[in-house]
Amino acid sequence: MSEAAAAGRLLLIGCGQMGSAMLRGWLARHAAQKFDVVEPAGSPLDLANTAGISWHEDATSVPDITPDAVVIAVKPQTIDTVLPPYRRFVRPGTVFLSIVAGKPIGALARHLGDAALVRCMPNTPAAIGRAITVACANAAVSTAQRQLCDALLAAIGESDWVEDEALMDAVTAVSGSGPAYVFLLIETLAAAGTRMGLSPELALRLARETVAGSGELARRSSETPARLRENVTSPGGTTRAALDVLMAQPGMAELLERAVVAATGRSRELAN
Repeated sequence: MSEAAAAGRLLLIGCGQMGSAMLRGWLARHAAQKFDVVEPAGSPLDLANTAGISWHEDATSVPDITPDAVVIAVKPQTIDTVLPPYRRFVRPGTVFLSIVAGKPIGALARHLGDAALVRCMPNTPAAIGRAITVACANAAVSTAQRQLCDALLAAIGESDWVEDEALMDAVTAVSGSGPAYVFLLIETLAAAGTRMGLSPELALRLARETVAGSGELARRSSETPARLRENVTSPGGTTRAALDVLMAQPGMAELLERAVVAATGRSRELAN
């Protein structure tokens, strides 16, 4: 991102886990000149006195501003009660960027009318600028507003767009929920190491750094994940013995597919 802020003013609705992760990324990258944040629970302690942020308890306490972007980061179950008061911010120059899991653009439009609407799904590595986000826009979103959304998303990591909104449920299941799968891998790998006699501290360090390093290798390498796996696996060796367990049927592949199918289905249910 250039030194100039991507947005003049940004309104963030919801500053929970995901909202605060995004906000920290935007602050670090100077993504806007001014932030208005609505969070009934109050500001996180580390952000309470941050310059450039005005905190509000609800929509009624937000002044009559014209934000460049309104970011919706609330729980999907609350969207029908939270969103209606924000219709007053629907203006030609304002784009609404929703990270609400499972809620389609049509559900947002019921409350926001003819607004420029972008539905996206980031993930929690946004807090360290390493999110991966996929977005989908309605016809009211201009090229300039897409570019603004790109700039906001670039402040928290990488991004991509899909034209078919139906794909967002699978995106949610793979990358939106995906960090939890990786953290579970670290957790269970460390626990297994402890049962094999390692100290809990060493086992956790080994598991955490192995996952982090392997992920970065996969990110940088031109080789496929399958090839990288094969590079570690010697015939008759220790890795082969472990993979014979993980790749049995049913094994890791079947479990992950079932997990993604379950998460995709839940995302579709949340749309109703």
